[in-house]
Amino acid sequence: MTGGEFLGPDSPQQRLYLERFKRMEVIQKILNELPKADQNLCNHGSYFLAANSSLCGLAANNFFRSILHVRRAFFVSALPMAVIPFLSTAAVYEVFVREPLFSGDLNCEVCAVVRGGLIGAVVGGLYPVLLALPMNASLAARYSSSPLPGKENLLRFWLTTAQPVFRKMSLGVLIQVVTGLYLAAKHHGVYIKILQQMNTSRDPEELEA
Repeated sequence: MTGGEFLGPDSPQQRLYLERFKRMEVIQKILNELPKADQNLCNHGSYFLAANSSLCGLAANNFFRSILHVRRAFFVSALPMAVIPFLSTAAVYEVFVREPLFSGDLNCEVCAVVRGGLIGAVVGGLYPVLLALPMNASLAARYSSSPLPGKENLLRFWLTTAQPVFRKMSLGVLIQVVTGLYLAAKHHGVYIKILQQMNTSRDPEELEA
């Protein structure tokens, strides 16, 4: 077996790729014909989840700064805590929910909603808090704003320090879970509209023209 049957233009892999690409083109064409509200939801809805993630990052940053008595380098710590969670949440949601949905690879509503909720909880809620901890720990050590323990008590110290922050941020994490669930459900609803138009179209070739 030379493998030529897998590399030629008529190979199963090539046909599968072309069919998937054609389906994505049809889905995108129908999406562009939907009402503006649906288009905006699909194209920009994930930014709302990402913006909430930025707020979680800024809130967690302020909580840790207060606990550790950090008074300097506010902008230096605030900027990455706003930007990194935003970009991370938008990118992860795009890769695991929106792109699979509108490429036809994710047809299960429950799967899409669960993915949205998990992304909201982990990337949109917990990740900013975890990111704020080492950020402010380094600032506290640099400016000696709070007495830090030795290596033998380091883990216990940071667990004790982080507990009140996680308690305060629990509402934000819950909001992110609900937002992720809602956003994924709405995106799946738009995807169902697209499928219905594809199925009821009398001349599918017109969609590909």
